[in-house]
Amino acid sequence: MAGTGLSRRNFLAASPFLLGLGALSNQSRLRADDGRPPVTRPRAIAGDERVQPAWDELLTVTVGPRDADLVGTSQKVIQAAVDYVAKLGGGTVHLQPGSYSLRAAVKLPSNIRLRGSGPDTLLTKPASITTKLAEDSDWYDQEITLADAAGFQVGDDICLKSHPDHLKIPQILKRTLVARSGNRFKLDRALRENVWQLGQATCSSLYPLVTAEFQHNIAIENLALDGNRANNELLDGNYAGCVFLQDCRDVILRDVIARNYHGDGLSWQICHDVTVENCTSQGHSGLGLHPGSGSQRPLIRHNRLIDNDIGIFFCWGVKFGLAEDNLCTGNRVGISIGHRDTDNLIRRNRIENSGLNGILFRPERGPTFCAHRNRLEDNTILNSGNEQGVAIDIQGGTEEVTFLRNKLQETRHPAQRIGFRLGAETRQIQLTDNAITGFAKEVVELPKT
Repeated sequence: MAGTGLSRRNFLAASPFLLGLGALSNQSRLRADDGRPPVTRPRAIAGDERVQPAWDELLTVTVGPRDADLVGTSQKVIQAAVDYVAKLGGGTVHLQPGSYSLRAAVKLPSNIRLRGSGPDTLLTKPASITTKLAEDSDWYDQEITLADAAGFQVGDDICLKSHPDHLKIPQILKRTLVARSGNRFKLDRALRENVWQLGQATCSSLYPLVTAEFQHNIAIENLALDGNRANNELLDGNYAGCVFLQDCRDVILRDVIARNYHGDGLSWQICHDVTVENCTSQGHSGLGLHPGSGSQRPLIRHNRLIDNDIGIFFCWGVKFGLAEDNLCTGNRVGISIGHRDTDNLIRRNRIENSGLNGILFRPERGPTFCAHRNRLEDNTILNSGNEQGVAIDIQGGTEEVTFLRNKLQETRHPAQRIGFRLGAETRQIQLTDNAITGFAKEVVELPKT
């Protein structure tokens, strides 16, 4: 661990799941609850992934421009290191300082820590290219034919977009090119959707920089990612970002700098027990942090969300989460929460210079869809919106939300600005010991419907 800034003791405390300690503690509690003896001296037993010893050392493979176990700066060399470490049971891939240009996402399997050497480890991508499809591909096909294949290579990740008649939004498929003959490419997986010319189907070199799907026990630490926003088309956070995770659990993102993605910075969808701490997510056209649909128990703390569309976006059904001690500055909305995002604690965040709202409770489709039973305390919301700006806007049928000891400040002129605005359908909104200064109106309650 020399030179990483983490002692062995600190590493064990920071990433216990990588060494089996998280599973051991869960197992011990289970045993205590049901009467079976706790596991106090675990051994490595074939097939037993629930309980493992706390090994002093796991495999580490270095990657870098020179003087590394694997030398190179492409996604291929990083992926080779990741796959090798995973095959031997897990461990660390340590990226040395350097600029790594990726033509495909680095895909993380379970039990892997991807660790850089600080901001001098930079992962980026080239400009995206887009072409139309020259032929239709049906849902059972595993190939596409491009109108213009210039710039596409075997090994590239691609995004297929089309507009089927029955869908109001584009259909998005992510695949990898694995073989070619001229303009005709084989894909790593079958399409399982129709990709037709009448649906204006296109192929683009769009992808996340680091991703994982259906994996567990992952850490991404101490590196920088740049999405080259100015030279890439949009791919939203339901599919990509500097980091994109889908159906994963037990994940740590720590000391990561994510910037300039035409989409989201850090996005995780249906992922549970994700910790994001001491990260910077800046300059994205989408969301700084996107705890996505169904994600349970996110822990979001000590992060900096700067100049994004939304700083922290609680998507659908995000529950039992904690967002604390984060800085949200220069975003259109500091924190947005809505569709069945219930039972979360949002505290001690500083939200400043938002273009529209400091905190927005979205209206959704009616009271049963709204963000109930959340608690917001000791937050500072400074200078929100234009002359009609609202610091905290509680819309729709939001119910049972507590605001305690928050500071809402407006240091410009009051104009028509509002501190709290409570929508007509809101119920049981508790405002206690909040300090509201500099607004034309401190609290506005719209007439109840």
